[in-house]
Amino acid sequence: MSPGARRILLSVIAIFIIAGLIAIWIIRGPDPMAFAGGPRVALSEYREANPTGVPKALAQASPIERGKYLATAADCMVCHTTQGGKEYAGGLGFKLPFGTLYSTNITPDKETGIGNYSDKDFLNAVQRGIRHDGARLYPAMPYTSYTYISDDDALAIKAYLFSLPPVRASAPANTLAFPFNQRWAMMFWSALFNRDVRYEPDTSKSPEWNRGAYLAEALAHCGECHTPRNLAFALDNRKKFAGAITAGWRAFNISSDKAAGVGGWRDDDLISYLSTGHAAGHGTASGPMGEAVDNSLSQLAPEDTRAIVAYLRSVPPIASTDLPATLAPPAPESHKEGPTADARGKMVFQGACVSCHGWTGESAISPMATLTGGWAVNDPAATNVAQIVISGTKRHTPEGALSMPAFGNAYSDDEIAAVANYVTARFGSKGSKLTAHDVAELRKQTAQ
Repeated sequence: MSPGARRILLSVIAIFIIAGLIAIWIIRGPDPMAFAGGPRVALSEYREANPTGVPKALAQASPIERGKYLATAADCMVCHTTQGGKEYAGGLGFKLPFGTLYSTNITPDKETGIGNYSDKDFLNAVQRGIRHDGARLYPAMPYTSYTYISDDDALAIKAYLFSLPPVRASAPANTLAFPFNQRWAMMFWSALFNRDVRYEPDTSKSPEWNRGAYLAEALAHCGECHTPRNLAFALDNRKKFAGAITAGWRAFNISSDKAAGVGGWRDDDLISYLSTGHAAGHGTASGPMGEAVDNSLSQLAPEDTRAIVAYLRSVPPIASTDLPATLAPPAPESHKEGPTADARGKMVFQGACVSCHGWTGESAISPMATLTGGWAVNDPAATNVAQIVISGTKRHTPEGALSMPAFGNAYSDDEIAAVANYVTARFGSKGSKLTAHDVAELRKQTAQ
């Protein structure tokens, strides 16, 4: 090969390498805390209060007690417990477009659980998505967020899980279609999207901000639901916390945008929502968010809740163009006033809903049953309204349990679409136009 041809070949190779690196950079995107822009250091080099671990009140607690708090903050139980099943025994099904994925048993049973996991095995699973047998985990297990959990915290969680009674329970076999059932291929996905680094504090931010970032990004893994995903099913942190559809429910925008996000909320509103699942004038948590509040966020120490709020305040605003600029006020007291076009939806509402929610949308029974002011009824897609009708909701509040029955078996897809359209038209800024087909699709997406 002549020197000129060699130079041309090397130039072409270099161009392909550069183009490949640019493509990887574009696809991979920034890490979750890149928006902050400050210098980050290894945890061992950070000179302020340690943002990892547990609150001061638990600083001298045993590893098991600390692990219980951390496992609660990480919301482990919800994903690893099926309805009516034993805690942490797995078997919860996640319906995906290409099949159903079942959560695993993480009790210390040695045959069906994690009883044979060494410390290294556990760290590999939590932080790197690699099982004891070397098989790769799917990103439904949020190890790309848990990768930021410190080794000490992860092993405290292990200590807590190993203190639980072992449960012999094998999860059902996954039903993923080819090629998604090829676990080995996840090594390439992980190489691209799992940074495999522990949390690094930002020295330009306050200790409270760093604590909030650790809680929100590593343990509570907020982005797994509230950040949109790219074509490779990885988080698109260029649209951080802009909202997404997760397990058939809409996780709304929690960026600092004042219209569609939480930028217009008072600190007390955010604290109330995170700790009770309700904020007056902003709505009530339901579906996966309701579960996250009841089983995880409501059990955080007050200073940890405030730290999360401080962190959320710093996330850049991202508009949700499909949501209204302003929320609708209460509806008229008389059912004869307001939208009446969907007669069938009104009939269903009158028969099943009005006794709790009222014609104004402001419940006389409980503030948590108030519809007015919530994003769910102001979402023109009516995703969460339909899901609440289908699945109901069961909340555990400081005042006691609050339940709405599931009407999924009592009403047809046509009727559920009709009542969702009526509710969004009467109590929201713009009525939805759901069809029976839309409702049928929503049914398919919910976890079982």
